[in-house]
Amino acid sequence: MVTHSSWTDRRSDSYERLAFLGDSVLGLAVTAHLYPVLEADRFGAGELSKVRAQVVSGRSCFAVAERLELPAALVAAAPPGMEHVGRALAAVEHVISDALEAVIGACFLSYGFEATAEAVIEAFAPEIDAALSSPLDFKSALQERLARDGRTVEYEVMSSTGPPHAPTFRVEAVVNGEGLGRGEGRSKKEAEQRAAREALEALG
Repeated sequence: MVTHSSWTDRRSDSYERLAFLGDSVLGLAVTAHLYPVLEADRFGAGELSKVRAQVVSGRSCFAVAERLELPAALVAAAPPGMEHVGRALAAVEHVISDALEAVIGACFLSYGFEATAEAVIEAFAPEIDAALSSPLDFKSALQERLARDGRTVEYEVMSSTGPPHAPTFRVEAVVNGEGLGRGEGRSKKEAEQRAAREALEALG
């Protein structure tokens, strides 16, 4: 379940397919939880999308995975002599996020959606609370900051790696031709948010 693709000759033996499934299950579980409890007048489709994106972001998944001690499980699954590689991979956010999604996918296949969704909501409860109480929108904050002195920001995709169903994007926030922040994420929007956050930090 936590076999990295670099540890097997057959990619199908890795956790990638399970992660693909788990990503959809995670998104649906969070959506099904948020939809009936958030007031329609305050949370339209756009607001719901922002909250869900924050809850299921790579950053959130990594935090949940750490609480579940998934990085240690990944290290333990490393082939003999590859423990150092396992430790390095265990520190990479998108690797651990994918491993968590693989676990969710495996739970879905074994226990069905209802039981898996219940476990997901329980595991992600702190992230759900944080998204509702302190929504993160670094792109808007950066745009407002730059607008004070007439500057604008553009987001440039530096690279896109990984399989088509689970790409990883690297994006740079460019202000007046100068790169102020870089971010990585499983979607362009997530990478842009992280690049905007780094740019805000650079601006003080």
